[in-house]
Amino acid sequence: GMSPSTADVPEQADTCVVVPTIREPGWLRAYAANAVSHGHEDRLWFCLVTEEFADVRAMRSLLAELEIRGRVFDGSDRAAWLAARGVESFGHLIPRKSHAQTSFGLLYLWDNPAFEFGLFLDDDTIPSQADFFGAHFSNLDHQGPITSVSSSERWVNVLYQNVERHGLYPRGYPYDAMGASIEETTESLEQGSVVASQGLWTDVPDLDAVRILMDGELQGQAQTRTTEQDYTDQFVIAADHYTTVCSMNLAFRRRIVPAFYQLPMGDNEWGVGRFDDIWSGVLLKRAADLMGDRLLTGRPLCRHAKAPRSTFDDLAEEVPALQLNEVFWEIIDDAGSDARSYAEAYESMAETLADGEFGHLRNGAFLNHVGGTMVDWLDCLDELSGRSNVARATQSQDV
Repeated sequence: GMSPSTADVPEQADTCVVVPTIREPGWLRAYAANAVSHGHEDRLWFCLVTEEFADVRAMRSLLAELEIRGRVFDGSDRAAWLAARGVESFGHLIPRKSHAQTSFGLLYLWDNPAFEFGLFLDDDTIPSQADFFGAHFSNLDHQGPITSVSSSERWVNVLYQNVERHGLYPRGYPYDAMGASIEETTESLEQGSVVASQGLWTDVPDLDAVRILMDGELQGQAQTRTTEQDYTDQFVIAADHYTTVCSMNLAFRRRIVPAFYQLPMGDNEWGVGRFDDIWSGVLLKRAADLMGDRLLTGRPLCRHAKAPRSTFDDLAEEVPALQLNEVFWEIIDDAGSDARSYAEAYESMAETLADGEFGHLRNGAFLNHVGGTMVDWLDCLDELSGRSNVARATQSQDV
């Protein structure tokens, strides 16, 4: 791949768009056109996280052709990047062939102080909002009144607005929290307090395998689809409540990165997959509550054109952690009460998981493993921060 020092992030770029992808890169065109037609192309820098077996050359040439810029990292590029920064011993934080490789994009963002914002996209989506990127930016800048949603189970179904029609709960929503009664109030936000903007999805909703099977669907799609009419106003999740955070269409502020590691999935001895963004979202929500910050949900919408795949394969990855998912939020719910930063909040949750006794839970030892990798994540960010402080002192331009 490219040498780690040849990338030249333009000065105006303040947003790193991270996409885990192994597909043909045509999906990029719609996002590029959307960005350009609303004048955001100079703010955005795309970081495509891929594998050697994908068509890396096609990705690079399409990026060169479009009016957006960025870099493509396959496995060897990632290894070279980490080594150039002296953090190659943290390579285990990025699982192979896993959606959770988005964590590499977080390291890349963290290493470049110019990036004030991050944005996660999936390659099976297209923007279905006129100004997709602008909507995320204005969400993150929201101030003043907004609907705040709470529930009798302390969990908010992000699809609550039209649940009477579709009856859906998203992937990662605990079965135990179904049927919660929802309450809406109005909250007034200070500018800068929204740290994450979760856009939702039309067409194929983000569901778990059990629900997809119950919906009579064997190819991982959904018989029940969502439309724009299923979504009304933007809302924030009330304090001391949890929600499913899906990284398919998600913008965020730099300061949450220490508490937003995408947990290692797929590449582990317990066979746990598909909870990387979900559990990362639970940890982020707890940290944001401790910091007095908010997660905003709703628009911009993307169309999720999910490719057919076996529902049973997804089920096999989800089953090992289904019981853990019911209690994960309760385990970290008291952690970090004296934390003064996202990193401190995360460290407290990491220790709670790393040191916990979870023998009574199926695959409980996976939670200890997760806690250990969370500690490593903070150490890796510290190493990168130390390096970039030194680099800035010597005016190095190696980004």
